[in-house]
Amino acid sequence: MKQTVTIALGLALMASQSLAEMPRPAGLAALGEPPIPADNPMSPEKIELGEMLFFDPILSGNYNMPCSACHLPEAGWAIQAPISFGYPGTTHWRNSQTIVNSAYYGKLFWAGSSGSLEHQARSAARGGVAGNGEDDMMESRLAFVPEYRERFADVFGDDWPNIRHAYDAIAAYERTIIQTDTPFDNYMNGDDTALSEAQVRGLEVFAGKGNCISCHNGPMLTDEKYYNTGVPPYSGWEDDEIAQITFRFELYAKGSTEAMYRSTKDDPGLYFRTKETSDKGKFRTPSLRYTAFTYPYMHNGMLESLRDVVEFYNAGGGSNEFAANKSAQIQPLGLTDGEMDDLVAFLESLSGEELIVETPELPEMQPLPASMAAN
Repeated sequence: MKQTVTIALGLALMASQSLAEMPRPAGLAALGEPPIPADNPMSPEKIELGEMLFFDPILSGNYNMPCSACHLPEAGWAIQAPISFGYPGTTHWRNSQTIVNSAYYGKLFWAGSSGSLEHQARSAARGGVAGNGEDDMMESRLAFVPEYRERFADVFGDDWPNIRHAYDAIAAYERTIIQTDTPFDNYMNGDDTALSEAQVRGLEVFAGKGNCISCHNGPMLTDEKYYNTGVPPYSGWEDDEIAQITFRFELYAKGSTEAMYRSTKDDPGLYFRTKETSDKGKFRTPSLRYTAFTYPYMHNGMLESLRDVVEFYNAGGGSNEFAANKSAQIQPLGLTDGEMDDLVAFLESLSGEELIVETPELPEMQPLPASMAAN
């Protein structure tokens, strides 16, 4: 009996060692430091200003929608609901993406419509169903806050707060909201104990039988390309009148044909940017990082859990209005329940500790000095 137990323990140890020593997939990597654009260098003062502006509703149409309204730190720096909040009286029409590690993206938003965090901040602040602000109005508000006037002068040399510099500051702050010490990162950096046995098996499924790595690769686990995976339409469009109005507004505002405006019942995605029929229903591959805290998933939040996502792809994706454009690589995977469990375990290794911050103290608006008001 003793010899049998010893052999069993030895075999278990060998199996554990073989899993830990599995070669790291060539298509994946740990996350390094984020790229910093030459035209918006970082400084502690700029980051501090950006943090204040990120949480301050002063940069919105009705003084009620700061960046943090749709990117709540306690909700994964996003919204834990299928569709994000909208400007009061409206609702949004897509799922809010986390800003954690957004510093590494080359394309922002679900259809890649912004090429930088600076541009993304401006688009969100001005968006008709998001911030709904006007640059000149928000700039004037900033000028009524003495502390902001001082900070803009110190950081940017502005005599009067420049709204473009506000977006620069917000982008600088967002580049500090990163996570590079997940179990996955530690494993890829050589720590064989950073992943559990289930997570190592899940990594093998991810890079092998599941072929998730074909789209989710590189340090950010995304190729930033566009695919139609067959995600079903947002269910709220069936019975939510405000959501229906928002959806019709977006179809109209983004240049749909009249026939398309009258008949389309699903989000055309990349088509809005390219106007190519073949791009209907395609969305940019999202990063898989920090996904433990960013449920629900997909561009419209139609999948509630990581297990739902794995089962969705194991079934070969789904079906939507633009089925003719469904990407060819979305095929049934044939994973067993155990393999799906391991894959979920691996996906959980892509998140570290939850990133929670305290809301900064915000300055109050005050009347302009008489000398400035006269100008």
